[in-house]
Amino acid sequence: MRTLKYAILGLLNKEPMTGYDIGKEFSKDLGEFWTAKHSQIYPELKKLLNEGLIVYEIQISGEVLEKKLYSITEKGKEDFLQWLKKAEPIEPTPKDVFRLKMYFSNNLDVTTRLYLLEHQLLQHQDRLEHLRKNKERYETIPPLDSDNFGDYLVLDGAILRETVTIQWLGNYISYCKEQQ
Repeated sequence: MRTLKYAILGLLNKEPMTGYDIGKEFSKDLGEFWTAKHSQIYPELKKLLNEGLIVYEIQISGEVLEKKLYSITEKGKEDFLQWLKKAEPIEPTPKDVFRLKMYFSNNLDVTTRLYLLEHQLLQHQDRLEHLRKNKERYETIPPLDSDNFGDYLVLDGAILRETVTIQWLGNYISYCKEQQ
């Protein structure tokens, strides 16, 4: 399945965008759980154009700079909504290099193990702070039919994920310190 296809269709379903604007979205809210590079986005846009799922109009910026402003077609909206309504099986557990290292951490001395755990803890605490700051823009839960509801929902889940990971790291650090 071309998941990037549906991410782009979803963005264009909100509003028309340039390829550059689409790329910026993957470094903002979408970047919290999905990534795409410009080198992936532009070929996908070409495929979507060929499939009749999007169209573009040329906009002139300044005196000569041309930009393509992409919009979703009715066919694109139908395809996007059909994908959106489909139930998904649970994804395989994502690869996590740090957890793999911890699985084999009996081969490390306690000092090294604690260093790695505490370093990881700081990174997750920073990420949690970042997510909480993002959530501050919402005074209340957005309405179910607003463009912001999905962002709020995913953001709330990311905060819970980071909170549990921090708790797990804290437990493991305490256990290691007790065993020193």
